[in-house]
Amino acid sequence: MQRRQCLAALAALPFAAAMAADNNKPIQIVVPFGPGGSGDISARMLAEFLTRKTGRAVVVDNRPGGNGIIGVEAVRNAPADGSVLLLATTSTHLANPSLFRKLPYDPGRDFRLVGSFGPGSTYMLVRPDAPYRTLQDFVAAAKKAPGTINYGHFNATSKVTAALFAHEAGIELAAIPYKQVSQAMSELIAGQIQVVFTDTVAGDAFVASGQLRALAVHSDARLKRYPELPLIAESYPGFSIRGGFLGIAVPAATPAALQQQLNQWINEAVTTDPIRARLEGFAFAPAKISLAELASFERQEREKWKGYVDIAKLEVQ
Repeated sequence: MQRRQCLAALAALPFAAAMAADNNKPIQIVVPFGPGGSGDISARMLAEFLTRKTGRAVVVDNRPGGNGIIGVEAVRNAPADGSVLLLATTSTHLANPSLFRKLPYDPGRDFRLVGSFGPGSTYMLVRPDAPYRTLQDFVAAAKKAPGTINYGHFNATSKVTAALFAHEAGIELAAIPYKQVSQAMSELIAGQIQVVFTDTVAGDAFVASGQLRALAVHSDARLKRYPELPLIAESYPGFSIRGGFLGIAVPAATPAALQQQLNQWINEAVTTDPIRARLEGFAFAPAKISLAELASFERQEREKWKGYVDIAKLEVQ
């Protein structure tokens, strides 16, 4: 065992040295959604860490559109040399395979997850002056006027989460699509829509500033920061959908030793302050995770998302 570990470590050294030495070629982290979202925020934290670690410029490249598909395709066709990384999300790697009949990529075949920012949580956001003060108020209002309460969605996660909640609560909500989370938030603040489900990373600033109010949260436990905020599952135990996933993926052809090196760097980044503290402040739970554990997680969660899409009775595109 020790001999194999030593050989693996030695094999990784040329890749680590090459990445650190090639200062003329920036490392890109492609975020398949717009600025301001959870993926964008997390990617920029990691970019700063990798810049210090490798001595190379690390840039974030936002490529929104197509429910994340445009950005994913850009990385799938990129060189498998560690110079282009993908911000992988619940939408791109878990939900899209069940929402699109002809998805142009296969996350399990075309990519390998090399890191995770940890399991996250989800806010149910409304305007501060919304007439419903509790989750029960919201459901009662929706039952009185079916289909008149609009929810904004900007990726597969926000759409499926809202649809699954509506199913569990026995209500009818109208779906309004947006290209970016910032657009949905602006429309919610303006009163054009009434509710948005988004992960706590993207929603935290709006809650902290008072621009929006969290009606409830979906998490493994009540948030330490907002202990008075109820869990959706406290009222609807069948609402068991996992909070937002954020990770880093590379093209499947990326050498195994380089995947291992990236995994080590990302594990170090998310478990070391200030990134760890910021993620925990966003109600994420960062922890070290191996490549094998990431692969197992991805397979299991993708199967669960098939069930979520079926339960929510969403039309496959």
